[in-house]
Amino acid sequence: MMAVNPTDSASVLATFGALGVLVVIFAESGLLVVGFFLPGDTLLFPAGVLCAGSGDKAPQLVLWQVLVCAAVGAIAGAQVGFVIGRHGGKALLTRSSNPRLKRGAARAEELLARYGHGKAIVLGRFVPVLRTVLHPAAGALGVPVRAFVLWQVVGGLLWSQSLVLAGYALGSSVPHLDRWLLPLVAAVVVVSLLPLVTEIRRSRRGRRSSSASS
Repeated sequence: MMAVNPTDSASVLATFGALGVLVVIFAESGLLVVGFFLPGDTLLFPAGVLCAGSGDKAPQLVLWQVLVCAAVGAIAGAQVGFVIGRHGGKALLTRSSNPRLKRGAARAEELLARYGHGKAIVLGRFVPVLRTVLHPAAGALGVPVRAFVLWQVVGGLLWSQSLVLAGYALGSSVPHLDRWLLPLVAAVVVVSLLPLVTEIRRSRRGRRSSSASS
C-alpha cells in the first residue's frame, strides 16, 4: 500500500490528483486543528503547474478538474467551518490550550473588527493559518449568515482559482518546471507567509502605540 503524507503537496497530487485537492483544501479551509497542518497555497500552485504540459510531456492533471475541486473544497470547507463555529466553536476557541489556535482566533477577531465582514473574509483567505481559523471564528462571533456566505464564496473563488491559474500560466511558459516543484513550493511558502508577517508587525506596532499613549 502506498503511504501518503497529507502535509506533502507532491505526495497528495501524485496519489489522488484533483480529488486530493478537494479534500485537502476542504479541511484546510475550516477544520480547526487539522487544517493548520495541511498545505493550501503550496498545493494549489503546484497543481496548476502539473496541469500544464512540459515539453513533450503530457499534463499530469486536468485543469478544469483541479479548478472545480479547488473551488468546491474552498467554499464547502469554509461553510462547514462557519457551522462549527456557530455551534460550539466559541467554547472551543476559548478553552483550547493550543497557542497557535489562540493566536489565530485573536487575529481573526481583530481582522473582522478592523476591516468589516466582507473585506476581512476575502483578505483572510490569502493568509496561512488565519484562513483556517477565520471561518469558525466568524461563526462563533456571530457574523450574519448571508454576509458570510457571499464573501466566503468571493474569497474562496479568488484565492483558489488565482493560485491554480498562476501555476498553470507559469508551467505553460517555463519548460520542465515540474522538475522544480520542491523549490517552487518553498518559494510559495515564503511568499504566502509575507501577509502574516506584515500583519504581526502591524499588530505589534499598534500595541506599542497604545502602550505609549496610555
